[in-house]
Amino acid sequence: MAAYYPEEPTADEEREMKTFFLLLGKFYPCESCARDFSALLKLRPPATSSQRALSTWLCWVHNHINQKLGKAQFDCSKLDQRWRDGWEDGSCDD
Repeated sequence: MAAYYPEEPTADEEREMKTFFLLLGKFYPCESCARDFSALLKLRPPATSSQRALSTWLCWVHNHINQKLGKAQFDCSKLDQRWRDGWEDGSCDD
């Protein structure tokens, strides 16, 4: 979703994206997950000023949750390779 978000979103697109994440935090089916996600949103609200800002923010959220779960961190410098452009080694070309 963030990979194809506009680099220069309109005011409506920014508002709608922020609303999406606020509602996700409110209605996520796992109650403790929803509570944790809502707390993250208060700590660091969604960055919706550009595609890069939103992607970086979502990567931070992803890594924050993975750290809590004892999982590996994702290298945020590889966001575009993973979600938009494909891996530099061509492994997604087939």
